[in-house]
Amino acid sequence: MMPKHRIFTTEFSKVYPLYVQKAERKNRTKEEVDEIICWLTGYTPSGLEKQIERQNDFETFFAQAPAIHPNVSLIKGVVCGVRVEEVDDPLMRKIRYLDKLVDELTKGKAMEKILR
Repeated sequence: MMPKHRIFTTEFSKVYPLYVQKAERKNRTKEEVDEIICWLTGYTPSGLEKQIERQNDFETFFAQAPAIHPNVSLIKGVVCGVRVEEVDDPLMRKIRYLDKLVDELTKGKAMEKILR
């Protein structure tokens, strides 16, 4: 069995502020980052807050997500040199989807385009 990828065991609460900082540097808001995460995962804002407080890792964060959005298959493109639609591991693909959505936000895409 292969060891788990490091990101799977990384606390979501450690990466979340990085998403927010990245967005704020490009004049986007924490609220927009939260909206994207809630759209993708089905968490309510308070559910998202609880996940951050619990310091769950990415694996748990996505395992406990109420509902991955049915339109995630429409998220396409390259993140960190990898085409998100070609990522084999289901958990890694969800993490890449999240990276891609935050990326689109920081590149100035309109929210209605990001939230397909």
